[in-house]
Amino acid sequence: METPSPVSPDPQLVARAQQIHALLLERFGLPEWRLPLPPLDELVSTILSQNTNDVNRDRAFESLRARFATWEAVRDADPQAVIEAIRPAGLGNQKGPRIQQVLREITAERGQLSLEFLRDLPAAEAHAWLLRFNGVGPKTAAIVLQFSLGMPAFPVDTHIYRASGRLGLRPAGMSVEQAHVHLSGLFRPQDYGPAHLNIIRLGREICTARKPYCWLCPLREVCDYARSLPEGGARPA
Repeated sequence: METPSPVSPDPQLVARAQQIHALLLERFGLPEWRLPLPPLDELVSTILSQNTNDVNRDRAFESLRARFATWEAVRDADPQAVIEAIRPAGLGNQKGPRIQQVLREITAERGQLSLEFLRDLPAAEAHAWLLRFNGVGPKTAAIVLQFSLGMPAFPVDTHIYRASGRLGLRPAGMSVEQAHVHLSGLFRPQDYGPAHLNIIRLGREICTARKPYCWLCPLREVCDYARSLPEGGARPA
C-alpha cells in the first residue's frame, strides 16, 4: 500500500482543527508519550496494541521481552511460546505469527533485525516501507514514525476517527485510511503528537462511542454533533 499524497486542506477546517487543539490543551494540558522505544520495539508494541488497551499491550510486551532475550530469539522461537508470552494482549494466535513473520521479512530484506535505517529516509518513504508488511496498517506505521523516529505522522485510531467525524473535521463517508492523510493536513506537524494523544483521551473519557458526555466536553461549542442535539448537548435532566 502506497502512502497517498496529501491535498490542499480547507482553510476553514484547518482553523477549526487549530481551535480544537488549543481547547484540548487548555482542558488536558500538553500530553507526553510514554518513554519512546526503538523503532523495532515500537512496531512490535503497536502490533500488540491492536484490539486491546494500553495496559494489556504493555503487559504482553514486557512478558515477551522477559521470555526472549533478543528479537532474533522471538523470530526463531516456537510459535506457541510466542503466543503464550503475549497472551495478555489477546488474539495471540493472530498476533504471535504476525510478529514472527514481520521479523523474518525484515531480516530477509535487511540482513539484520533493525529499523534504524528508516531514520535516513524521508517520512513518506519510511511510512510506505512499513506498510508492506501484513498486519502493519497506516496507524501502526504512523505511530512508529511519530513516536519512535520523530518523523511527522498523524495516527488515526477508532477514538480519533469517531471524534473527528462528530467534530466535523472529516466527511462522514471518509475511510480510516483516508482520514490519516486528511487529518494530517489539518494540524501542524509539530502538533501531531499532542493532538493525537489528546483526541484519544477525549474519545476515551468524553466522546465515547454509545453515549458521549457532551455536557462535559470542552469542544461542545465547536462540535457539529453536540450542536445538533437538543439544547446543544446540555446535561440531560
